[in-house]
Amino acid sequence: MPLGERNGDKSDSRYCGVETEFSDDVPQLLAFNINGGFDFIVAPLMDPAYRPSLRSDDDKTSGALPVASSDLVLSPSEWMSRVVGKISSWIDLDAEDEIFRRDSETTLKQEIAWASHLSLQACLLPAPRSATCANYARCVNQILQNFNSMQLWLRIPLKKHDGDDAMSDQLVDGEQVDSWEIWNSFRLLCEHHSQLSVALDVLSSLPSANSLGRWFGEPVRAAIINVDSFLTNARGYPCLSKRHQGLVSAVFNYSVQIVISGHPVHMLPGESLESGNQKHPLKFYLDYIGFLYQRMDPLPEQELYELGYRDFLQSPLQPLMDNLEAQTYETFEKDTVKYAQYQRAISKALMDRVPDEKRSDETTVLMVVGAGRGPLVRASLQAAEETGRKLKIYAVEKNPNAVVTLHSLVKLEGWETSVTIVSSDMRCWDAPEKADILVSELLGSFGDNELSPECLDGAQRFLKPDGISIPSSYTSFLQPITAVKLYNDVKSHKDLVHFETAYVVKLHKVARLAPCQPVFTFTHPNYSAKKTNEHYTKLEFEIPDDAGSALVHGFAGYFDATLYKDVHLGIEPTMPTPNMFSWFPIFFPLRAPVCVRPGTPLEVHIWRCCGSTKVWYEWCITSPSTSPIHNSNGRSYWVGL
Repeated sequence: MPLGERNGDKSDSRYCGVETEFSDDVPQLLAFNINGGFDFIVAPLMDPAYRPSLRSDDDKTSGALPVASSDLVLSPSEWMSRVVGKISSWIDLDAEDEIFRRDSETTLKQEIAWASHLSLQACLLPAPRSATCANYARCVNQILQNFNSMQLWLRIPLKKHDGDDAMSDQLVDGEQVDSWEIWNSFRLLCEHHSQLSVALDVLSSLPSANSLGRWFGEPVRAAIINVDSFLTNARGYPCLSKRHQGLVSAVFNYSVQIVISGHPVHMLPGESLESGNQKHPLKFYLDYIGFLYQRMDPLPEQELYELGYRDFLQSPLQPLMDNLEAQTYETFEKDTVKYAQYQRAISKALMDRVPDEKRSDETTVLMVVGAGRGPLVRASLQAAEETGRKLKIYAVEKNPNAVVTLHSLVKLEGWETSVTIVSSDMRCWDAPEKADILVSELLGSFGDNELSPECLDGAQRFLKPDGISIPSSYTSFLQPITAVKLYNDVKSHKDLVHFETAYVVKLHKVARLAPCQPVFTFTHPNYSAKKTNEHYTKLEFEIPDDAGSALVHGFAGYFDATLYKDVHLGIEPTMPTPNMFSWFPIFFPLRAPVCVRPGTPLEVHIWRCCGSTKVWYEWCITSPSTSPIHNSNGRSYWVGL
């Protein structure tokens, strides 16, 4: 049964499994563990004593392999939902002994074939015996090339030597090892195959927080916690250290399933090992994992709304080339936090513009450029009412469909004396008078990626010399990330265009590898004689020393905007506007992921380019290796003017 109920969580992390020994009575083994409270078993498929080279002639003649049970002992749905196959742990496909190596290859292929016949959803592969695992990876890659939908979970011990003597046993072939390096080598050999995942072996000692953080962008499907990792609380029951608790809570948020492994090491007061109504020997460990799950906070309303968008690639809007649909307007209009910030900014600007003693005499001219269906018009009128200022509004909108809605809104609300609707592109309109305040919501996920600079440059000609622009400035930010799911989704298109496109995406299963750095800043109004909207920036990122190496699949982009004075709006991770959902980050993929090691800088170059009909970005890296320049001349992705 599931670990518990958590509002909005329908992910696999609700289900907990148990690693079992080999049994030739799978129905009994499954029933015992399901009745004990577990949701699935990770069970060997083949007798561990089996070696192909030792089979007798009679065995070879019969053709029957020593599998755990016939496929008929469970229904297809039970095999699919209740059993994860465990490949024999003795196999070593990189062994020097040729007979043993061939036995390992044969057994691996036979067990995977049997698991596929059973329609299992996943199989657990044993951990590589050494950092050199080329033949193991070659055989797995061969299997993956002709595969159905089954996932292969590669068992990887969660360890990294951090110069601590207490962890000096973490050696492979006499060298200090970071188990991430073994995983990275294996998946590179397997060509980043989307059906190759990770099952982390959680040990009693954990690496640093930065080292653990790398795994959140990797395809981790399970966390196997051995009972040896549990401590004992004051009442004699099993518990986990604070760091282990934090790790378990974190993996719950990433749809990772917990698997409990090992024999019980806690003898609880009053517990009997005699047969009868005895509890499952690992029941108290399961109960503790359930306790950690149940004490998690429910997903907030914003996260519930965004669940369906997690790690889903979306093409950015083309706000000038395309007219938005009613559904898109409605989604953005529900973001009350954004419009509350705009209202605050407009209120402050009105009070600065018109002192209290003149508020009954002076009328402020405010232009909403890109008015849509009117949310900024409403926010402006509410700011005027709040501050007691008189306001005259021009609502400028190029979408004729939205203009219809604007006329209906003005009539419905009785705004005819305050609001003038202008059906025109702001870059072409000749205003009858100059504006005191210019208000717009043209920002994209990367700040300038929906052509706010070009639009506001065209509109600032009807702003008074001392006029106010809201927003007054905005800055884009960039950050390197590990994002296996996003990379595989882009790769699945099998073309260059998708690797040279920037996507809007609700980032979830990603590892943020270094702090954000600012990229481009735009200020409005901009009366500089040398102004240009073409920009170039070179950034240098450093991976924290204790993190270990990491694979960079691309860059996450964000923005932060100053609406007016101290009123800001943004999605940059260290200072996001709380509970705002109008913008997801942008993702700039790399055609080939790059491995970055601590102490080696990651040097990134990004350009904002402008042509007569379009604006586009180009990007590349020059350290630790050199990539091609992505999207040269806007050949794959651009925003039309």
